[in-house]
Amino acid sequence: MAIPQDRHVEDRPAINRLGLWLFILSDGFLFVVLLTTRFYMQGVQRPAEVNQPLGLAISIVLLLSSLFAYRGETAAAYGDVKRFRRNILVTIGLGALFLAGVVIEWAEGFHFFPPQSTAYGTVFFTLTGFHAFHVVTGLLALVIILLPGQQKRLQSGNHWGVEAMVKYWHFVDVAWVFIFPTLYLVS
Repeated sequence: MAIPQDRHVEDRPAINRLGLWLFILSDGFLFVVLLTTRFYMQGVQRPAEVNQPLGLAISIVLLLSSLFAYRGETAAAYGDVKRFRRNILVTIGLGALFLAGVVIEWAEGFHFFPPQSTAYGTVFFTLTGFHAFHVVTGLLALVIILLPGQQKRLQSGNHWGVEAMVKYWHFVDVAWVFIFPTLYLVS
């Protein structure tokens, strides 16, 4: 039995959203495993050298980026390409600033708790590295939705690509909301 063509087109957004949520759920399990590994390997011990103010600063930067991503998605939903571009560019800038903060943190971490010598260092670099990889892929996806061809789609009312990328960006931010206290605050 063949599905009528018009029915297939109506179901496409729902199928896309389901696929995205399943991907986010499966990726979330990887973060959960890494977070629980921290407590299994290290308990609640945290080195005093962890730079909590820097961790808090980069957390605030990442959460602000999520606000601008949301604003960009809202602008895309209304077809406001100029406001969409401005907000996504701010999101990309804040994401890059977050990565710069992570690099600074890694430089300090290699000095105080190198991954080859301490369990905390191994967990710290694995978790932050895995998260940084997600930030980099999120930034690349945000750059892609800024391409001119994608913006023409916004004017036609199709903003699924923006919606998907912003949901992914929010997921990356939520993951950091759990990583920050696990690595920087629990002791």
